[in-house]
Amino acid sequence: MRELTTESLRWAYSEGAFPMGEGDEIFWYRPQKRAVIPLDQFHISRSLARTLKLARFEVSFDRDFAGVMDACGDREETWITPKIKQLYQQMFREGNAHSVEVWVDGKLAGGTYGGHLGGAFFAESKFHRVTDMSKVALASLVRHLRERGFALLEVQYLTEHLSQFGTIEIPHREYLKRLEAALKLNCKF
Repeated sequence: MRELTTESLRWAYSEGAFPMGEGDEIFWYRPQKRAVIPLDQFHISRSLARTLKLARFEVSFDRDFAGVMDACGDREETWITPKIKQLYQQMFREGNAHSVEVWVDGKLAGGTYGGHLGGAFFAESKFHRVTDMSKVALASLVRHLRERGFALLEVQYLTEHLSQFGTIEIPHREYLKRLEAALKLNCKF
């Protein structure tokens, strides 16, 4: 693929691909099946509903993008390499990457980040330091995207964890159709 720039990342997203880092290398992925969370069918469990209702946290958007990326990459094995961090932080400065932060007692307790083009959001990673705070971040992201008219929330691969939220897996061809429609929208994050 092309040289690693924010322009090449936007192009890759628009063509249905995404990057992952390994050491000094960047690998591009375009899986035959894609996981998406239908924004109008997001499932909130009873326990998450209770957590949301108690609201013992604060949610912010784009307040600590670098902190969210660092926390997402803070694990033994990660694809969030220094090159990936640099790329997404530039995307953030250009307005095409965003974060959701969840704060508990003034400390970053959970969050998620991803890329944004048109009416599509490409969730890259999430983390929690306090139980359920990554779930709060995801629920907050879904609400935020719905309020702003987004049409697509892509989460790359279907996992058991993501399936609890109503995530579905669709063929790549169907994903590209949904992506094309979402890219025509002019949504502001």
